[in-house]
Amino acid sequence: MSKSRAEAAAGAPGIILRYLQEQNRPYSAQDVFGNLQKEHGLGKAAVVKALDQLAQQGKIKEKTYGKQKIYFADQDQFDTVSDADLHSLDAKIVALTDKVQSLQQNCRHMEAELKELTSALTTPEMQKEIQELKKECAHYIERLKNIKAATNHVTPEEREEVYRERQKYCKEWRKRKRMTTELCDAILEGYPKSKKQFFIFLKQDRDTDEYVIGITDVVDTGVHCNSLLSVAVFKVSQ
Repeated sequence: MSKSRAEAAAGAPGIILRYLQEQNRPYSAQDVFGNLQKEHGLGKAAVVKALDQLAQQGKIKEKTYGKQKIYFADQDQFDTVSDADLHSLDAKIVALTDKVQSLQQNCRHMEAELKELTSALTTPEMQKEIQELKKECAHYIERLKNIKAATNHVTPEEREEVYRERQKYCKEWRKRKRMTTELCDAILEGYPKSKKQFFIFLKQDRDTDEYVIGITDVVDTGVHCNSLLSVAVFKVSQ
């Protein structure tokens, strides 16, 4: 046994007696060893020996439950506690419990605040970001200045007119595209060849007849529906 372990074993009875009196609750030898080993460096054999010694001296009480022994402080050494004292102690326990909960809540708030501050930018980082934002702001100010200095501004009325015209022609384009698609589908129902051959069939006349437009152009632009109908019906009927 090392010198430090021997010194700890020699002082074990006093340490354990004081511990049991302060806690005033029953413990097994394993519990006492687990609670005091880290702080005082007591070995389990020294703890068991000290507990048996204290029990034999009558300084603590010992109870046996099966194969396990339980040790606790001698209750005769404590003053008798009245019901009023017990109620007072219960009230103190409640007050202290509330205080602990309040402190724990404050601790959580402070931890959250610390985490937020830790994740925030440092002063040098903020200064750098401010400079970058100032440069970006100056760039936009210069762009705005150039836009205001331009002479080819579009008036709100002109812009609205352009929007109306666009909506008008888009609507007409969709209408004609739909008509052309429906027309082609109707023709293909009675056409003896494939759809691909039908497209090729119409495309061949493009170079020889100025009034005929290929089907691919019709689908894309939605124009010349009547010309396509006339030519397609004429050719299919031949």
